Amino acid sequence: MTEKKTASKKTVKKVEPTTTKKKVVKKTDSKKAETNVAKIYHVAKRAKDNKWQVKAAKGEKAIKLFDTKDEAMEYVKKMAANQEAGVLVHASKGKYKGKLRSK
Repeated sequence: MTEKKTASKKTVKKVEPTTTKKKVVKKTDSKKAETNVAKIYHVAKRAKDNKWQVKAAKGEKAIKLFDTKDEAMEYVKKMAANQEAGVLVHASKGKYKGKLRSK
C-alpha cells in the first residue's frame, strides 16, 4: 500500500473594516415630544399596603414608599426639578379614581 500525503489548503478570508452608519431618527407625535420631558415619574397608592409609591415611567419597582401623599409629592417634586422630569399623580379614590392628573 502506498500512502499519499495531501497538503491541506488554508483559505484566508479578507476582513474589510465596517463602516458606521448614522441612524436616522424620525420625529413622532408623541406626548414626550409635545411636553419636551425626558422622564416622567408616577405617584400612586399601592393597594396591598396603602402606601404611596414613586415610580419612574415604565419602571417595575417603586423608587420610594411613603405613608402620605403629601410626603410623596414633596419628594417627587424635588426629583423632577433636579432631572427636569414630569410628574403624573394617580388618584386613589373619589371622582377621579383610576385617572391620571398632572400636577
